[in-house]
Amino acid sequence: MKKLLIGIGKKSKKAFSNQVDVKKKNKVLKDYCILINKNKERILKENNKDVKNAYKKKLKDNLIKRLMLDNEKIKNITKSIENIIKLKDPTNIILEKWKRPNGLKISKVTIPIGVINVIYESRPNVTADVASLCFKSGNSVILRGGSEAFYSNHILSNLFRKSLKKNKIDQNFVQFINLKKRNVVDFLLTKMNKFIDVIIPRGGKGLVKKVHNQSTLPIIGHLEGVCHSYVDKDANPKIAQKVIHNSKLRNTSICGATETILLNEKILKKLGNSILENLEKNGCKIIGDNKIKKFYKGKVQKATSKDWSKEYLAPIVSVKSVKNLDEAINHINKYGTMHTDAIITQNNFTAKKFLKEVKSSIAMHNTSTQFADGGEFGFGGEVGISTNTLPPRGPVGLNQLVSYKYQVSSKGKVRE
Repeated sequence: MKKLLIGIGKKSKKAFSNQVDVKKKNKVLKDYCILINKNKERILKENNKDVKNAYKKKLKDNLIKRLMLDNEKIKNITKSIENIIKLKDPTNIILEKWKRPNGLKISKVTIPIGVINVIYESRPNVTADVASLCFKSGNSVILRGGSEAFYSNHILSNLFRKSLKKNKIDQNFVQFINLKKRNVVDFLLTKMNKFIDVIIPRGGKGLVKKVHNQSTLPIIGHLEGVCHSYVDKDANPKIAQKVIHNSKLRNTSICGATETILLNEKILKKLGNSILENLEKNGCKIIGDNKIKKFYKGKVQKATSKDWSKEYLAPIVSVKSVKNLDEAINHINKYGTMHTDAIITQNNFTAKKFLKEVKSSIAMHNTSTQFADGGEFGFGGEVGISTNTLPPRGPVGLNQLVSYKYQVSSKGKVRE
């Protein structure tokens, strides 16, 4: 195992050292789309092996749902790649340039990060998205997918390598680790510093926590998505009803789903009741504080302090009443995970204060938290969402997979 992984690392470094121009990058991605469409039946056949194994192992329904591919999902994979093709190459862009009084000319120029290792679970589309985004941004990538999607990931990564080979480009820009052993991840996190520049975890809380606890490498990613939606006293009832329903129930298993609703106590009786009624009617379990229990006519389980930190990833929501905007902001900054938090209000002053003061990497106004997604941001897809305080933050797409360097020139200047 050790020899194999070090070999993969060396090959990634070598591939990265041979940068490719944007025309060739886009040609590889176009050919990749063609290969996916040509091999649709093979992809579905391999995916079916994974799904059968998942049922045998009795994986959770939400994991199996993420794992499954069909014609529509394959169409979405190629659509995402086509969007990446349309985007401008993010490398070799001059961000700033200036001239110093002493004659030095300085430019700040974007460069690829290097070798990126992505460790992920369940979703085979991540293989195609990540490979395409990393390659277009000039990075080489080492993919470590979960064993539950082994056959799906294997074929999608092999098709990318086939496209690279066809275009006479080093296939090792994209490598897939085909070992299922669990200690592979331990080795990647602690023994690959010479070869990997950054690790991006995508998956369940257990995986991400392990990466954060063990990695000796820089990490881009988030641990949990405890997202909030605050309904202000000046909220438009129709907008509030529609946005809250979508934020919680459109897809309960994604990291951008709202997990806690904060209701201003002035709107509890009327608007608060109708929002919660609508959620409960659509199969959502309500966990509320004492005021919610008092005012809401439906079924409420009493909330404990632990509920404010929970990421349910299910049709369950914790609901808290707050006196005002400041209490809402304080609650979010205390219990949130700096992922995505929203305010629903018609008061622009209140909205601006909220957007400025919540610590979230994504702050929203009158918008569903389920838009926390690189594709929805126009990034052509994402390798994940980062809640790091240092950049990149929020959805990590093409333009976030670059670093920069300073280029300095002069006519033989020496420092006195």
